[in-house]
Amino acid sequence: MLTAPRSSLFLIVAIDGGAAAGKSTTARALSARFHFLHIDTGSHYRALTAELLRLGVAASDPAAVERALTGLALGSEVEGRRAAITVNGRLVPDAELRAPAVNAAVSHFAAIPAVRAALLAYQRDQARIGRENGFAGLVMEGRDIGTVIFPSADFRFFLHADPEERARRRAAEGQQDSIAERDRLDSSRKTAPLVCPSGATDIDSTFLSLDEVVERVSAPIAARLAAA
Repeated sequence: MLTAPRSSLFLIVAIDGGAAAGKSTTARALSARFHFLHIDTGSHYRALTAELLRLGVAASDPAAVERALTGLALGSEVEGRRAAITVNGRLVPDAELRAPAVNAAVSHFAAIPAVRAALLAYQRDQARIGRENGFAGLVMEGRDIGTVIFPSADFRFFLHADPEERARRRAAEGQQDSIAERDRLDSSRKTAPLVCPSGATDIDSTFLSLDEVVERVSAPIAARLAAA
């Protein structure tokens, strides 16, 4: 396992892709291998979605969403190699983040410009948190990391896989997720749609094992660290 480099080099790695494309497992593996802070931006949108639903706000009422957002304070809680979002000081439980109601609504809330604007500065600030906590870099996963959040990231990857394979992966995790519908919503929204960033490394994970994906992503990062 590689440890943090002794130089002042701080790498930012962006991993984008649709649901169940392998982003989270790959990001966690990179975090462990290179001592990077791991940020799952999908959990950010899920946490806001869970809180807005709890407040009785519907995604069909963007004005109400925008008003509700002004009363939400976002923070970060570093746990091991992961930084989790807090909303008004509350760490939203994973069971709540993955609840069927959140699964069904998260893409609708994420399509609202005010929601994305509320998270933009917060997500970019995670690099500061990574540096202040002694990490060698930041690995951030989501759907607009390489295009909007960190378009100048040191490494940008886009993972994708056949929809049927991704649905099988979700089912194997015991989760229900409308892969095709979320793809449609995420790819067609006007603000920060899900697309492969120009110049990013595009990886089809349909027929690759997790280890194979991790090795493909790790190789250029390891080479960069070795040359530092």
